[in-house]
Amino acid sequence: MQSVRLSARISDGSARTQTHALSSRGPRPPTLASRPSSNGAHHWSGVIWLDQWETPLVQPPRSVMAASSVQAGVKGQDVRVFVSETDRFGRPSSPPESGVHTETADIFNFEETVYSHHMSPVATKHCLVAVGTRGPKVQLCDLKSGSCSHILQGHRQEILAVSWSPRCEYILATASADSRVKLWDVRRASGCLFTLDQHNGKKSQAVESANTAHNGKVNGLCFTSDGLHLLTVGTDNRMRLWNSSNGENTLVNYGKVCNDSRKALKFTVSDGCSSEFVFVPYGSTIAVYTIYSGEQITMLKGHYKSVDCCVFQSHFQELYSGSRDCNILAWVPSLYEPVPDNDEPTTKSQLNPAFEDAWSSSDEEG
Repeated sequence: MQSVRLSARISDGSARTQTHALSSRGPRPPTLASRPSSNGAHHWSGVIWLDQWETPLVQPPRSVMAASSVQAGVKGQDVRVFVSETDRFGRPSSPPESGVHTETADIFNFEETVYSHHMSPVATKHCLVAVGTRGPKVQLCDLKSGSCSHILQGHRQEILAVSWSPRCEYILATASADSRVKLWDVRRASGCLFTLDQHNGKKSQAVESANTAHNGKVNGLCFTSDGLHLLTVGTDNRMRLWNSSNGENTLVNYGKVCNDSRKALKFTVSDGCSSEFVFVPYGSTIAVYTIYSGEQITMLKGHYKSVDCCVFQSHFQELYSGSRDCNILAWVPSLYEPVPDNDEPTTKSQLNPAFEDAWSSSDEEG
């Protein structure tokens, strides 16, 4: 049985930040936290941050952030793209007291509600933002032209989640309320590459059940850190792991993964751990599973209301979670298990297996 121990840092959007059991490990990325607007002017429904997007398209080194929002009294939503110059650690180059950290690069307006948006973390040849809305079409917004340059058609209902592959900059996964997940090569004009089938083609060819990823709405998806697999969650309370190259269902059993979210479920995976984990919001907690065995490891408790989203920061090995309690928690791994009461020296067996160096055993044996 593996265990994951994490402590939490709380940021509530004010100048006051509470810190618990954190170690000082040098520069940290900026924390983004906000409270609901008192005048109801804007409500932010999603934020994506890309640290150090160093490409020929964006010079000098900058951080690029896309955020979707809805303005009170105005029909529809928009996706706003912000750019700020940063240093090599991803910190704003402007001093905090200046009050100037970002500039608006583009605003894309949509008639329908925006459920999800994503920018590729590895793209060097395009600046596309994939956007899923209440309509059945996936829209690709081009930061170079400032317009929606592509429309991907194939789903029958609203698009609840979109995600670019971290392995290939042109591969996009989309999830819909029509129970289907599609993978696209956005360079192709002939339609999607394939549609995921939970039965791997062995079920009845009935039209209503063919090529469905879940038996309900699919409202969340996330690639593994290497891009070789894709995780999806649906309102059928199931999570599935797929081979992203051929669309095969790997049939890993995660048990019941409770999912009563009416909108996109923003979950995440670890990167750089000896065992890979997936973090799934569940009410006011976060369920942690091992990706390839399906075992539930623990439940992270710290929020007071429903968790809306979480994201893993690989450089600092931290998990950030946002909740309706207006707090953002930074979960920090404990590298060692608690020391026994008899004060015995810490041994290799007391190392947290999730963060143990997988290549150190041969050196110690020698």
